[in-house]
Amino acid sequence: MVVCVCNAIRERDVREAARGGANSACQAYRALGCQAKCGQCVPFARAIIDAERAPA
Repeated sequence: MVVCVCNAIRERDVREAARGGANSACQAYRALGCQAKCGQCVPFARAIIDAERAPA
């Protein structure tokens, strides 16, 4: 699933960034070499990161 249309970031990219230590959407985007542009994707990215970082 595409999370950020502006930067063509997919859900798997955000998950990998979270596994790599990103705790926020901004940190995940920086890890991927970009930044949020319009901001509509930030809540989705945040939810993915929260789910990925939650204890199993």
